[in-house]
Amino acid sequence: MDKHLAYLSIGSNLGNKVLNCTRALSEIEARGIARILSRSSLYRTEPMDYLDQDWFVNGAVGMETSLEPLDLLEKLKQVQADLGTREKTVRFGPRVIDLDILLYDDRIMKSQELTIPHERMHQRAFVMVPLCDIAMDRMHPVLKRTMHELLMDLNVNHQGVVPITITKGEKND
Repeated sequence: MDKHLAYLSIGSNLGNKVLNCTRALSEIEARGIARILSRSSLYRTEPMDYLDQDWFVNGAVGMETSLEPLDLLEKLKQVQADLGTREKTVRFGPRVIDLDILLYDDRIMKSQELTIPHERMHQRAFVMVPLCDIAMDRMHPVLKRTMHELLMDLNVNHQGVVPITITKGEKND
């Protein structure tokens, strides 16, 4: 079975956001969807597009999977649903957990269900800051620039991204 390297963006802005992110990653491994290889720090991030909502907690993970992209997407949607994310009534609106495939090997694909690399990733500080924690030298297969170069081109001043520090035993949302 072939192993593939995928990067995900993970986010939550309902309930205990840090716990939601942690639970989602635990479910991904427990269900055999993927093996997490690297995790970014978590960040409090300002909402974009739909602004009338609470700030998010966002991060990124690198993982090894044997699933093809559409199968991976289907499994991630199941994790989202099981953790309480419903079909979105507001595009970019509040959610318990959001899992987006950013990169999958060096694959380039566009279908009705999924575009890889994620088509807006390079425009979003809440994606690029955590992704650079774990894959700063990774090349964007379409733009032919590293994640770090793309982040440096991004105007992060208009997109709040604040590192979260959690001490042992502290509940943080």
